[in-house]
Amino acid sequence: MHINPYVFILPQPPAQIVWNYKEHTQHELDINYSTRLAQLINDPNSFDNNNIIDTQLLEAGILTVSKTDIPDWGWDELSKIYHVGTQNIPFEQPPQNIHEWSRQYLEHCTDVLATPAPAASRTHPAPDERIALPEPSGPTGADLRKTLLDRKTCRSFTRTPVSLPDLSTLLYLTLGHLHERIPDDSSAPGLTARRSSPSGGGLNACEGFLFAQNVSGLSPGVYAYHPAEHSLSLTNPLPDFALGNLLCGQHFINNLPLGLFITSRFDKLWWKYPHSRAYRMAFVEAGHLSQTFQLVATALGLNTWLTGAFADGPVEALLNLEDSPEQPLFFVGCGVSDGQAMCQELRDLLERQAVRP
Repeated sequence: MHINPYVFILPQPPAQIVWNYKEHTQHELDINYSTRLAQLINDPNSFDNNNIIDTQLLEAGILTVSKTDIPDWGWDELSKIYHVGTQNIPFEQPPQNIHEWSRQYLEHCTDVLATPAPAASRTHPAPDERIALPEPSGPTGADLRKTLLDRKTCRSFTRTPVSLPDLSTLLYLTLGHLHERIPDDSSAPGLTARRSSPSGGGLNACEGFLFAQNVSGLSPGVYAYHPAEHSLSLTNPLPDFALGNLLCGQHFINNLPLGLFITSRFDKLWWKYPHSRAYRMAFVEAGHLSQTFQLVATALGLNTWLTGAFADGPVEALLNLEDSPEQPLFFVGCGVSDGQAMCQELRDLLERQAVRP
């Protein structure tokens, strides 16, 4: 007898939950079942066909008759649980044709809309606390092919400020609710706002916090962006330490004029998509927005840099998101750069190593 390699155990007093993350099944074990499972983990050969607990653990898939071969996994168990556990969305009855899909999807949306939707905006600053941004403009007539070829990740930025009109254009085309787009008549109530990037279920679950160090016409600080009103509100002053301390020691970025922390409103995703696979969509949407930001910045003549490496705790505190269903996922920034993919200090180090005998 063998222990199923695709289970993990969660202590939830007074019981423990055994979760088969591959099959999306959970079982609650009392002290007797938990004790017996611990004995079988220590000695699988002690399985007893006459023991009702043993046979029920086998029927539940917690035990297996034959050993389960699992593919090699190069990361830790947590990443494997996430990947495997978000595979294969469970269907009670998978749709067999377009008519069944339409009926099931309509029923799902009807059920979702019958429950209260999360707040459209995660913050509600008073009108006098909002900073209206200039009307976005340009880049008009930008050549897409040239923009894609020119986009480059740079790691050496000057202290040249970014203009407020360019910031306005960046935020509007990346995160703004585009008033030029006519809402689709088939959109569900409350889901008519549209951005330039796609969003799972039309939820626009991602938001943005501006980290402004050197923007002309805007005081340095951390600002929440409000896409419906195309405005900012101050969240916190800049921290009294370098940006690199937030971004896992990447101090070559300390001169970056501005950056955008892309967050996700998990509560929006939970509302429409209760299956854990929706967690993947949070990162996918953040990736869409990151690429849009970079292309707009490039078309404006700015260079870009991006990272998923940051200190979650300090960033959550800076954005006032501690213990919140809204969480930071990614960071992307832009400014004037010398175009170098490596910072000068790293280039100097490589040169010194190259001349050593």
